[in-house]
Formats: sequence, C-alpha cells, structure tokens
Amino acid sequence: LDSHFTGEPEDAHRQWVVIDLGATKPINAIRIHWAAPYARQFRVEYWPGDDPMHLHPDDDDDWQPFARGNVNDGDGGDELIRLAERPRSVQFVRIVMSHSSRTGGQPSDDIRDRLGFAIREIELGNLDKGGRFHDRVRHGHDRHRQTVIYVSSTDPWHRAEDVDFSIEQPGLDFVFRSALTNNLPVLVPIGVLYDTPENAVAEIQYLLRRNYHLEGIEMGEEPDGQWASPEDYAALCTAVARQLASLNPNLKLGGPSLQNFEDQLLTWSDASGNRSWMNRFLKYIRRAGARFDFFSFEFYPFDNVCGDPAPHLLKIPKRLGAMMTSLRQDGVPSDIPWLMTEFGYSVFGGRPEVDIEGALFNADTVGAFLTLGGGKPYLYGYEPNYLQDELKCSWGNLMMLQLNRKSDQVNRLSTYYAAQLITKEWMQPVNESQEIFPITIHATNDGAHRVTRATNPKSLTAVTAYAVRRPDKQWALLAINKNPKRTAQLNVEFDLPGAKQPARFIGKVELIQFSRQQYAWHADGPNGHPIRSLPPTHFTHDGSSSFELPPYSLTVLRGNVAN
Repeated sequence: LDSHFTGEPEDAHRQWVVIDLGATKPINAIRIHWAAPYARQFRVEYWPGDDPMHLHPDDDDDWQPFARGNVNDGDGGDELIRLAERPRSVQFVRIVMSHSSRTGGQPSDDIRDRLGFAIREIELGNLDKGGRFHDRVRHGHDRHRQTVIYVSSTDPWHRAEDVDFSIEQPGLDFVFRSALTNNLPVLVPIGVLYDTPENAVAEIQYLLRRNYHLEGIEMGEEPDGQWASPEDYAALCTAVARQLASLNPNLKLGGPSLQNFEDQLLTWSDASGNRSWMNRFLKYIRRAGARFDFFSFEFYPFDNVCGDPAPHLLKIPKRLGAMMTSLRQDGVPSDIPWLMTEFGYSVFGGRPEVDIEGALFNADTVGAFLTLGGGKPYLYGYEPNYLQDELKCSWGNLMMLQLNRKSDQVNRLSTYYAAQLITKEWMQPVNESQEIFPITIHATNDGAHRVTRATNPKSLTAVTAYAVRRPDKQWALLAINKNPKRTAQLNVEFDLPGAKQPARFIGKVELIQFSRQQYAWHADGPNGHPIRSLPPTHFTHDGSSSFELPPYSLTVLRGNVAN
C-alpha cells in the first residue's frame, strides 16, 4: 500500500506496531532498532484504557501521544527517544509510521525491497535520573517468552521449514471434481491480506480455463481478526477486484469473511471519530468504485468449550441477530446476498462439537441465519478429522465424520445427522426457492410452547423453531429443544394472512426426530467416540396441533395446512 503503487499520499495508509507489556509499567523512553527501510516520520502513543485490541461499544478511549513522541526527521539506526519527562504508567504503546526512507538493506533493482518499514528490535521502558535505561520488554525467541507485539502487516512469505506435515491440502481439481460440490457452482476463496493480486489472478484464471463453474470469489481471510485497518484492507480488495474483473466481468466478487465478534465490530477512531470497521471499509470501497456483490462473515460464538454448553445454546438466535442488526446499522446493504461462509460452536476443539450439542448448535444457527435474512450458510468441517484438546479440558473438533487412528472405521457424528435432517427433511432438496417465515414462540403456564407464524423470537427460550414453505407446498417446522433434561410440548398454529382464525396441520404429519435416543457420546480423551450413532427416527402423526419434543432434540414436522 505504498504511494508508489496506490498513488495516494504517503500518510494515507499508516502502519503501526503495538507493544503489550502485559501489565502497566512506568514508561518514558523507547529505543527502536531500525532496519531498512526505516521511518522518517513516526509518533509514539499510549492507550489510557484497558485493552485497545478488544474494543467495546461503551469504551471511549483513544490513543494519546506522548509529550515528546513525534519524530519528523528520523535517520534510522538505533534510536533512543525520551518520550516524557516523568514516566507514565501504561500497558499498551503504539508506534505509528507514515513516511518511509525508501532505503534497502542491500543493492536491488526491485522497488519492493525499499518500501514499507522494517524494525529489528524494540526496547521500551524508563530512563532514571542517572540516565540509565531500564527495558520493560521481555525478549525471547518464541511467543511464550517474549512480550506480545502486534503489527499492522507482515510480508506474505513462507519458508520450507514452515511446512506443517500434519495438514493435507487438497488440490483445486480434486475439490472441483469431487462430490463435495454436489454439481453446483463453487464459492472460491482467495488471499488478500497474506497474498498478492498476481496469485489471486493466477488461481482464478486457472479455474476459468478449466471451465469450472464459479458461484463467486470471496476476497477475505478474517481481516478484522488480524487488526487490519478497514481502509488498508479495502485498498487491497480494490486492487485485487480490478484485476479479477479484467478476467471476466461477470464474476461475483465479495467478502471480507469477517471474524466472529460480539455486539459491534469496532476499530480505532479515524479523524472523524468513526469507529465502525465495516462502515469505513464500505465507504472506501464505494469511493474507489470497486465491486462488492456479496457480504460474508463467520460465526464461532463460544470460546469456552470447557463449561456447560446448555446456557450457551440458549443464546444463539439472540447473539446472531444482534450481530446482523449491528452490521446493517453499519451500512452493509440488504439488497446483496449475505453469506455465512464458516460457522461452528467454537474455534477451539471441544466435546460440545461432537456430542449432541453440536447438532443442536448447527441446526439453530442455520435456522436463525436464514430467518434473519441470510442467504447461504456454509458448514465448516466436511472433511473427516481427529479429536483435539486445544484448551486442555475437552476433546472434540469441528467435523461430521470422525477418523479412527487404529482402524479405517469412520464414525458418523451428531452433526452429520443434523446436516441430513436440515437439507433433506426440513428443506426440500431441489434447486428451487424455499420460503422462510418468521415465527413467535409463547411459553404457556403449563410448560408447553405455542408456535405461531409472526415475528422473530428474542427471548432466551429453550425451544426455538423455524418455518419453511417448501416447493412441494408442504409446510415444515424445524423445532429444537435445548433443555437437556425436560421434554417440551409444542402446540403449532399458523397465523396466515387473511385467515379468520389460526390454521393447523391437516391429515398426516411426518415427524422426523433426532435426540439422545439416537446418539450418545463416550468421552475417553483422544479415544472418545459415539457409543450410539443412529439416524433420525421417522414416523407419522395424526394431524393435530400438539407435538412432543424430547430433551436435547431436533424435530422436523412436515405436512399440509388448511388453505
């Protein structure tokens, strides 16, 4: 994003380094060991609040400059700067760099060797009255022993020794020719922040030449989670989008595959005080005239895989609804498709993902997303995998099929059956439109739940339900009982427009149900596995309005409604 390529002023895309000292320390000096190129203009700031890397809507803190933190004529080398007369007690310090020396470490004709900023080492601490410098940074060769340092960008390079031999990377042809695509166009991701436009163009050009059907190109790799500036990421997306559009103007381009967030997606304030990451990203995209044909984000709401999952499951619709409402308020258009391109219980492996809760989570997330106006949800975890214990408390993984280290046996997990129930029983598996209808759930005094077609539920009820009118004109309800101990009684009414009174199912009602009667998980560390893994039960029910939902269960009710 140097002005050499963008044509923008040098300070349009300032780069930064944030030092997290782990606790407040007395700071009045910094020594920067510059490499080449170095910053000719930069400033050093401190954060007066709690945590600048994880912002909340009720925080109004902002970066503050040290009294002597502005440098306008830096000349590189090992630069010791006294930031203030008296030490200030701070935890987070930021270096903001705006003008590069454009010098290289060795002779080169490649302009890229002379752009940007390079720092060898940073010392941060205080100068005492005797002029002695006390460094508060822990220096080490791995992330566990050194002070945490955040940077705005790094070079997209890889070394041979960085290869992870525990990971398999399927080739593009393998994926496109496999049954994974279900003979449908594929949404293809490309790198932006950690790749180059040339690589993205080469990948898509390869796919187009082989006549593979592409649904769209997702330009994104969780930029908000990498603390990328919205303007920086928008500039990169603009450059990539223009080159891709030159290959084929009909390609659908979108992104940015936002990482999961709570309440509101915030970043540090710009000059106008705007802290909305997505709002500023979209403003840049529109000013640049770049393509933005769809919006994508990820949903992994729960970091705690060690605790009881039951309270977490109750929060799914409300939490997802709050996210989507916030994004609309930030300016994400409603007239383009919204794609949830990854979702799962947690980014960490844990038992809730492989036990019955994994099925409940996936079904509730899909139902809530579609009812809230989402376009397409993409499940993460199609490939068979092994159990992991990332937080050292619970073994699990985001997967539908479990590999066995001692045999060729593959275990079908609860999420496998949930996927079948959603795509083959609730929805009709045909290439036609399915009508989603909002509902309201009322808990009655006797413990029953009454479902009517009305507005979206907002309470943390243990029962959620989602209604669809299928192409075959049948009505189907996906009902989820998230209470691990109590059976729920569901009374169903259809409050249809123009009807004088609520309608009910008539004739035979198909009931497809999945609960602990079909699935049970045996926790045994890395050898954990299902001891009962059966498909959902199918039976018919006489047309009525009352249905029983077992504890921790998924139920599809499907039938006709009086016209």
